[in-house]
Amino acid sequence: MSEERSLWQQLLTVPNILSALRLLAVPVFLWLLLNQQEGAALIILAAAGLTDFLDGYFARRFNQVTRLGQLLDPAADRLYILCTLIGLTVSGHVPLWLTLLIVARDVMLLVFYPVLASAGYGPLPVHYLGKAGTFALLYAFPLLLLAHVWQDASFVITPIAWAFAFWGVGLYWWAGGIYILQTISVVKNGLLKNG
Repeated sequence: MSEERSLWQQLLTVPNILSALRLLAVPVFLWLLLNQQEGAALIILAAAGLTDFLDGYFARRFNQVTRLGQLLDPAADRLYILCTLIGLTVSGHVPLWLTLLIVARDVMLLVFYPVLASAGYGPLPVHYLGKAGTFALLYAFPLLLLAHVWQDASFVITPIAWAFAFWGVGLYWWAGGIYILQTISVVKNGLLKNG
């Protein structure tokens, strides 16, 4: 019961409430995007980006960093990236190869979670390159959507959006490589200690 209370207390922090609200808005965002309500979807995506910034700020500012928050925040980021990719790919605003490139990295990393768990470790801490890649992608997708919504300015917005997308993908995969090396190191060191 105390563990449940502890989880409940963690959830009732401002950063975790913001992350939970962001997660709850994911299906609404995807529905709007798939139903060609790009303006409303863009507003939700912008609000998600703002709450992503605010939850991190509040967590550090008010010393409300929790294990739950460390799981909720990246989960919300990944879901928004995935849902945005699905919506933008289905609507033809993003090529399928970009979607596959980003999703492949996350699928690859999913394979390493059981490896870490079998060695007695949880998920590795988020690397700053991964955060930078996610940050760039979370800027790229709203900008790509904005370029479609505000077509008169798309000649300026689109190149900026694609610059963020390419930087994001590059950093995303660079961080993925670091996670792989860390996993190999952690498992190897764990086997050496136990052997």
